[in-house]
Amino acid sequence: MKPKDIFNDVEITSSTVDGLGIARIDNWVVFIPKALTGDVADIIITSKKRNHVFGKITELKKESGQRVIPFCEHFGLCGGCSLQHINYAEQLRIKQQFVEDTLKRIGKVEAEKIFPIIPCDETTRYRNRLDFAFANRRWLTNDELNTEIKATGSFAGFHMPGRYDKIIDINICHLQPEPTNAIRHFAKNFAAEREWSFYDPVKYEGFIRDMIIRNTTTGEWMVVVIFGSRDDEKISAVLGALSEKFPQVTSLHYVINTKRNPTIYDLDVIHFNGKETLTEKIGEVSFKISPKSFFQTNTKQAEKLFKAALDFASLTGNEVVYDLYTGTGTIANFIAHRAKKVTGIDYIADAIENAKENSRLNGINNTDFFSGDIKETLSDNFIEAHGKPDVIITDPPRAGMHPDVAKKISESGAERIVYVSCNPATQARDIALMAERYRVTKMQPVDMFPNTSHVENVALLEKKVQGVVI
Repeated sequence: MKPKDIFNDVEITSSTVDGLGIARIDNWVVFIPKALTGDVADIIITSKKRNHVFGKITELKKESGQRVIPFCEHFGLCGGCSLQHINYAEQLRIKQQFVEDTLKRIGKVEAEKIFPIIPCDETTRYRNRLDFAFANRRWLTNDELNTEIKATGSFAGFHMPGRYDKIIDINICHLQPEPTNAIRHFAKNFAAEREWSFYDPVKYEGFIRDMIIRNTTTGEWMVVVIFGSRDDEKISAVLGALSEKFPQVTSLHYVINTKRNPTIYDLDVIHFNGKETLTEKIGEVSFKISPKSFFQTNTKQAEKLFKAALDFASLTGNEVVYDLYTGTGTIANFIAHRAKKVTGIDYIADAIENAKENSRLNGINNTDFFSGDIKETLSDNFIEAHGKPDVIITDPPRAGMHPDVAKKISESGAERIVYVSCNPATQARDIALMAERYRVTKMQPVDMFPNTSHVENVALLEKKVQGVVI
C-alpha cells in the first residue's frame, strides 16, 4: 500500500473521537477524515506511517445512518466543530467509548461503574466566550485559489489550524449567542471603512488585532478589544461606536499589545466604560468574571459537571477538602456549603485573588486559597498546617498533573479523590500513578462541547486498604 493507491467500496467500521473514520485494508488501519461508521466509499491513500495510513473519500457510495448535514458554512476549514456532520446521539456514543477505552489502554485499570455521558441541552450557542483575530491576510479555500478573490484585506475570524499567519474570515459562528457575530462584524466594518490597518501576523504590526467577547446566563456582555498600536483617538472612536451600537455590552475594555504573541495576561487591561466585571451564577453561587479570569466556557454544563463532582465527593459537612488547580475557586465555592473547610491551591496568583473575592461575594467563610506551584506548595508542612484532607478534588489543565503532585496526593491518605479532567488521556495516565493506593470506583463523562472532539470526565478514586475499598 502506498500513497495514491485507490480502493473501491471500502466499509468504514468505526470512528474516532477526532472525527476520523477507520477502515481496515490488507491488514492496514486506514484513517479517513469525515468518514463515519457505516459509510461505504471509494478512497485514495494520501500518506503512510509505520503502522497505519491516511486516506480521503473520493466518492461516497453509501451514507452512514449517523451522517447529518453540517450546520456551519465553515465546516471542514475552521476545525472548531469537527463532529457536526455526525448526529448528536452518535457523538455521545463515540465520546463515551473513548473515555472507557482510554482508561483501559493508558491507565491499565477499569472503573467499577461508568455512568452514561451527560449530554448538553444546547448543541449550538453554548459558549460564553469567543476570541477572534483581526488580520490583513486570510486563508483561501481550494475553490477560491483560481479566482479573483484576494487573500489580503480586512478580515476577522479564527486562526487557520496550524497556521499563525492567516485567519479564516468567519461569517457566522454558531458557538455563542448573538450579538456576538454582530459585534465582530460591526468592529471589522467600522475599522475597514476608515481604512485603519488590520494586524499583519507576518510583520507583527497593525492597529486592530484581536477581540474577546464574553457573556453570562444573567444577560451581561463583556467586550475586550486588543489593539496592536496605540492611537487614542482611533481607540476611543472604535469603543465609543461599539458602546452606542450595542447597549447590551455592560463591560467594555481594551488592551494595547505590541508583542509578537497574542497573550494579554502580562498586559494591562484598561476599563473604558460600563461595569469592570461580569457576574455569573452556577447554582446558588455567584462569580465575578474579570477580563483575564478563567471561567468554564459552557456555564450551564459546568453546573452539571460540578454537581457530578460534588456527588462523588460524598460530603457530609465534616470533611476537610483540598481543591487543587482551583483557578478562580469555582468548584471550591460551589461545594463549600457541604464541607467543613475547603483549601484551594493554584499557581496563578490573580486567579487566587478572584477565588477569595468570590468567597466574599457569597458570604462563604470556610475557604482558604493559596497561590504557588502545586508540586511545591502541597508539602507535608502544608498538610500539617492546614489539616489532613479527607477528600481531594483535582481539576488540572489538559497536560494533567505533575508526577510529584500525583505522588503527594497518593501519599496524603485522603479517603476519596475526585479527579475532574478535560483530557481523559492525561487523566488515565495520572490515575495509573495512583493505582497502588487507589482504585477507580465511578466515572462520569460530561459533554461540555457538542460537535467537538472534547469531553470532560469525572473519576472517583477510593482508598484501598489491603486491596479492599473502604
